[in-house]
Amino acid sequence: MIRWKSLALFALVTLSIFAGCGNRAGNKDTLILGGYSTPEESYAKILPLFAAQWKQQTGQNITFQTSYQGSGTQSRAIINGFQADVAALSLAPDVDAIAKAGLITHDWTQTPTHGMVTDSVVAFAVRQGNPKNIHDWADLAKPGVQILCPDPKTSGGARWNILALYGAALRGEVSGVAKGNAAAAFVFLKAILKNIKVFDKDGRSSITNFEKGIGDVAITYESEVLVAQKAGQTDQLVIPTSTILIENPVAVVDAYVDRHGTRKLAEAFVNFLTTPQAQQIFADVGGARAVDPTVAQATAKAHPQVNDLWNIGYLGGWKTMDAQFFNTGGIYDQALSAAQGG
Repeated sequence: MIRWKSLALFALVTLSIFAGCGNRAGNKDTLILGGYSTPEESYAKILPLFAAQWKQQTGQNITFQTSYQGSGTQSRAIINGFQADVAALSLAPDVDAIAKAGLITHDWTQTPTHGMVTDSVVAFAVRQGNPKNIHDWADLAKPGVQILCPDPKTSGGARWNILALYGAALRGEVSGVAKGNAAAAFVFLKAILKNIKVFDKDGRSSITNFEKGIGDVAITYESEVLVAQKAGQTDQLVIPTSTILIENPVAVVDAYVDRHGTRKLAEAFVNFLTTPQAQQIFADVGGARAVDPTVAQATAKAHPQVNDLWNIGYLGGWKTMDAQFFNTGGIYDQALSAAQGG
């Protein structure tokens, strides 16, 4: 079920929540946001600020309708008729899929941040006191360790997670795996998959289940652990020696904004997301690593140093990884089948 929220600015900003799904068409006073699950709290703070600014600049009262779910699921929903004016997703291929369907017709990467709105890194959430002594990737392959991770078929965050561990192994940063040995990295991936207890639908569901007491460790965004800690949870953050830089994109969905007459509004909103004001909220509320250099520098102390931080380019980029790794029958499917005894 897609979750909807409506936020309207009149004399005051009021928030009402209602459930529903379908081909709901917007109008020039309504902006529909289709997001992935992790930054929901940040958008709850950002939307009224943008609405107030838009009101001041234009005199127009605007309403938001928002949906949050796994990035892959959200991307497919937009392709199949969920008329989001703006797609804020976990990874570039989910935006590219919307473009391939003909719904995004501009080059969404042509912005000062290359279409990205936030960064993070793949990390671990462990129990208070770290009773299983989980400090790095190799510890996740130990017998008896129960891991939570979202399902890469529905969650963009899960794809980041899987590639983080596989790439760390290829880089020679996993104990017992030789650098550049793809066969050994595959064996390591299989060992991790064998220990995954639950494949949740999205990153937020995964960390929520961890907080309910399921599993010993959750492979997740660093930001998810920081948000949980701010909410009073006892999750401990562990940053592995080697991990991938998560880059989260946002794009105007051309076909739908033209249908709704909301292009100017949608473009202004996307631009607002990279302003220092919005970036500070992503950092403070959502635990993200800001793409704005000034905010990133100011909030750097909130994020532990990573010994070996690399990006998707090390593995050949998302186009290569989607084709070789996550396509049906690819490396991930092969490793999962082997881990499950198939």
